[in-house]
Amino acid sequence: MQSIRRRSQRHTRADTRASRRQAVERTEAYLRTHAGTAIPIAELCRIVGLSERSLRNAFYDVRGMGPKRSLLDRRLQDARRALRNAVPNQTTVTAVAAEHGFYELGRFSRAYREMFGEPPSATLREAISHQPLGDAARGSENLNVC
Repeated sequence: MQSIRRRSQRHTRADTRASRRQAVERTEAYLRTHAGTAIPIAELCRIVGLSERSLRNAFYDVRGMGPKRSLLDRRLQDARRALRNAVPNQTTVTAVAAEHGFYELGRFSRAYREMFGEPPSATLREAISHQPLGDAARGSENLNVC
């Protein structure tokens, strides 16, 4: 009797973990399709079909952090990727921040520095300085020389 109860409890835990993983994946998929749009947690809960507490517990179980922190980390990583793939003379930190849903640049810069150990402007400068000059870039440089 006791071994049946243990197997049942293990099965229930595995089911719970799988359903939590599915909830996190559904939430993240929805957010990917609505990138750059600020979506309140209450709205996400309605869309995913969970209470705020259940969604928070699912994120802690699957990602080791709450949904807000997990989503912030993902947006910061996406912004870093955009800065690293910068187009010289076209990409700005402000544009990348806004594209990834950061409208308060001071907060964006602070969160970015905390996560990556450098300001976003340093990432952009580094990316641009390591890009080889293409023919179009060389041509535009030559036109500006007097």
